[in-house]
Order: sequence, then C-alpha cells, then structure tokens
Amino acid sequence: MRALVTGVAGFVGSHLAERLVADGWSSVVGVDAFTPYYDRSVKSSNVSSLLSSGSPSFSLVEADLRSARLGPLVDGVDVVFHQAAQPGVRSSWSDGFDDYVSHNVLATQRLLEACVASGGVGRFVYASSSSVYGNAPRYPTSEDELPRPQSPYGVTKLAAEHLCSVYGANHGLSTVALRYFTVYGPRQRPDMAMHRLIEAALRGGSFPQYGDGSQVRDFTFVDDIVRGNVLAASADVAPGTVCNLAGGASTSMSEVVALVGSLVGQAPLLAPSGRALGDVERTGGSTERARSLLGWSPAVGLEEGLRRQVAWHVASSSSDDGEGEAGTG
Repeated sequence: MRALVTGVAGFVGSHLAERLVADGWSSVVGVDAFTPYYDRSVKSSNVSSLLSSGSPSFSLVEADLRSARLGPLVDGVDVVFHQAAQPGVRSSWSDGFDDYVSHNVLATQRLLEACVASGGVGRFVYASSSSVYGNAPRYPTSEDELPRPQSPYGVTKLAAEHLCSVYGANHGLSTVALRYFTVYGPRQRPDMAMHRLIEAALRGGSFPQYGDGSQVRDFTFVDDIVRGNVLAASADVAPGTVCNLAGGASTSMSEVVALVGSLVGQAPLLAPSGRALGDVERTGGSTERARSLLGWSPAVGLEEGLRRQVAWHVASSSSDDGEGEAGTG
C-alpha cells in the first residue's frame, strides 16, 4: 500500500506517518508547507525520527497544497490521509479567516480534484473536527446531529467535510471524514491547552484558564486517532462516510488541571481569563458508528495518556538542557 500524508510535520500527521512506516506500507510520502503558525523547529523535530531512520519507504516533500502541482503527489497513491489544516479556534476570527479558508477549504478542494484526476486513489481520509458540532443539543453527540459550528475554524472544517461528500457523490471518490475530539499526547502543538498546562506545571509558568474551568472536553489520545485513520483506510464504507473519533474522557478543565498537577507533582499557576470567542461549553462524541463501521474504540484512558505526554515533556526538556538546542516544548 502507498500513502500520502498531508501535514506530515504536524502533531497527528507525524505520528500517523511513523505508524504507516512501522506497519510496512511500501511508500509513505509526507507533504508539509511548514507554515509559521508555530516554530518550524518544532515541526522539523516531529519528523526527525522518520528522516533519520533511513527507511526507504518514507520521503518528505515541502509544498503548499494551495499552489503546488498536486498530480505528482497523488500519482500512484492508494490512500490519501489529509491531515493538513490551519488549526485553532481563537485565531480564525477577523483578518485571520483568509488563511483558514485557503488552507482548510481551497487546499482540500484542490487535493480532491487531483485525486479524481489521478483515477487511482482508493480512499481519501479527511481529518475533521468536533468543532463542527458547536454547542450540541445532546451528549454524547452522534454524527446525525445537525452541525452548528461556533467558530470560523469550525465552519471551514465543515465546509471541507461537505466537499468530501460532494466528490464522493459526484465522482465516486471513496471519502471518509473523521471528526477528532480534542487530541492530546506526545508532540501536541505548543498552542494547545494540554501542552501549555503541562509546561506551566513543569517550569513554574502560568496557564491561561479561559472561563471558570467548568468547560467539558472529550479528550482522545493521539495513538487512538492514528489507529482510527489506519482502520478508515481499508474499511468497507460508503463514499462520504463521517465518523467521530472520541476518547470517552469527557472531563472538565478544572479536573484536568488537578490531574496534571498530580502527575507532575506541582500544581500549575492559573491566570484567569475571560471566555474565548468560539469556545463551546462541552464536547462529547458517540463512538457507536466508528465501532460499527471501522471496528474502532478508544484504548487509552485520560490518566494514562497524560502520563505519557508528561513523560515526553520531561524527556524533551532534558534533551534541550543537554544539547542546548531548540526543542519541542
């Protein structure tokens, strides 16, 4: 099997590419634009083990999906794992919206067109987001609920989902959209809450707590997300299928703060902030469809997953101290 992984230098993309190489995929082409949403050195570190392994099956291409010639990228590819996106709810407002439309909608449409033109792509797996639901009327939220995004970011992720369905219905392209619920784990993006919280606890800094800490999130460990992608690559499903990937750990942010403090051995200092635009009160996804169609269910609980992420932060910090280089923390 031959794969294309977009956003390969990102959090999920790098883990996914490592899994595909380890599983023996004959060719794994990773593409990334290395956009400056966060420091390039972090992204380079994410793919360092793939590049240093010397595996003949992995290759890295630096390219922007919004403008690059995509035909050569998808030529001969069996499965496209489309992880690339402009992430983040808070930056998607105002003038930032242009980047979200171009990275999340235009780039997805161009990639879908290239897959149709190639005629050989057997499955297109799209990384969507629980942000498409907004404040859902029921929890755990099923895929049949009407999406009502609360942020421009969520709007663009839903638009790209619809594009996947449109290309499935009109061109017969086999697409699967996976709605991720708050992914965490080693190599999590520096702007994400778990990363910042653990760093604050370890280094004595402060963590900006938006709202009163009562917001509930369904946390999903990165290894479970990767396994969901791998299963979606070969599952017998109809074009345009949508599945939640949720960890089942619907926990308040106050409880997460306490758990991180317990694991680190030092409570993080909190810097209270007002509620952020686009943040929802709660997320929680039903995984019945993923279990039925993909044979997937979450395997890593929140405490174990956080323990692994804390260990990664500690190891990254030790490496930085020892080598004097920019790290991933």
